[in-house]
Amino acid sequence: MPRPAPTIRALASAALLPLMLAGCMASPAPEIATPTPDLPEAFFFAPDADAQTALAALMPMDDTAYSTLADAAIAEAPSLAEALARIDSARAGARRAGAERLPNITADGSVRQTRINTSQFGEAGRQGFVPAEQTTYGANIVASWDADIFGRLKAQERAALARIDAASAQAQGVRLALLAEIAGSVTDWRVLDARAAAINADVAASQQLASLAKVREDAGIAPGFDRVRAEATASSSAVRLAALDSERARLIGRLVTLTGQDAASVRAALDTAAPILAPNTPPASLPSELLANRPDVAAAAANLAASDADLAAAARARFPRITLTGIIGLAAFQPENFFDDDSIIGTLTGAIAGPLLDFGRVRAGIDAAAADKRAAFAAYQGAVFQALGDAEAGYGLVTAADAEARLSVEERDLLNRAASLAETRYRAGLASFLEVLEARRAADASGERAAAALGRASRARILLWQALGGDDFGL
Repeated sequence: MPRPAPTIRALASAALLPLMLAGCMASPAPEIATPTPDLPEAFFFAPDADAQTALAALMPMDDTAYSTLADAAIAEAPSLAEALARIDSARAGARRAGAERLPNITADGSVRQTRINTSQFGEAGRQGFVPAEQTTYGANIVASWDADIFGRLKAQERAALARIDAASAQAQGVRLALLAEIAGSVTDWRVLDARAAAINADVAASQQLASLAKVREDAGIAPGFDRVRAEATASSSAVRLAALDSERARLIGRLVTLTGQDAASVRAALDTAAPILAPNTPPASLPSELLANRPDVAAAAANLAASDADLAAAARARFPRITLTGIIGLAAFQPENFFDDDSIIGTLTGAIAGPLLDFGRVRAGIDAAAADKRAAFAAYQGAVFQALGDAEAGYGLVTAADAEARLSVEERDLLNRAASLAETRYRAGLASFLEVLEARRAADASGERAAAALGRASRARILLWQALGGDDFGL
């Protein structure tokens, strides 16, 4: 009795069995724990939780120069344009990964001319029954689809979507850094204005003292040396005033780089009226809020999610791939027969393929993806502790800068009062000119120091704003 022919199901089972066994025998993907790092309950230098100041209040929002330059930078800064282009690239990658899960349909056309040796067909070829040359005309529509039974393509799409989040967070980080740099530069410019005003006051006071000494010298009741010393003090203040120009040039160059504007536009923005330097109370914040607010932490978390999906995709490469392919087309030997019913051809194919003996290729891919995930988790931990350190330093700098500014203002007021009293006593003949000159020298630069200290307090708030993750206030 003859043996029955094997059925299609039996053949498919026979082909699938070794692939299934290979997939089962491959070692599973490693489990890599990624716990959230332990965070302190509060920042050491943070103010009481009763402080309700908005985070945006740390920035010079009431300064027209800052608003103008920040708007220009958001619109035209090259660094931000580069970051936004990376988001577009990530989105394109996600669309490509999503499209890989859908059927792929292609169309092709061909004209093929074949020449053969008719002698190989014996007498029929020699008698001309087999043509020596033959032209074939064809057109096909081919549709193929990876069924993705084991989720490899889905994992790759998950990774691509996570990279969009990472690129978006990185762009937000670039934006915040850009705004912080512009705010810092504008604040430095306002500090230069305040320092210049203080130095001009010193110059005016020294010149007034020199004029008084000149009057007394002309009257013969004071030596000319007193006038010379007073003029030297005024000249010293003028030198300090001239030194500020180099700092202004540096700031204009920095703002040109940051904003993508020309120097004339930057200078025009900086020439607008400036508010008085009066730093606000910093807001209270919790360490846990950094995980949601800081762009670098969000980017690291998204990269970690992408690496986790990459590991899943690499692990699923152990299993077979099932693909379906369908072809429908036209084939004819004469152009006029191209659209006849007999010229229609078609093929439907189901295929399965998977690793059987790859000499460790899949395992190496899994190990590489696992190592990338460990690196991504370490980078995430590093971003978290970087955020904690920046916030702690930011609060500490605000505390120290506020103390310095308060003491500097008190010193300025006391020294100016002492200089005024010494001059009054001198006019009344109760003090020597040397006492007046020493009091004036002590008061000189105290206003400049106070302005610089107030600027450092404002600068510390900008750093704290960036350390806490910034915020979106409509720029």
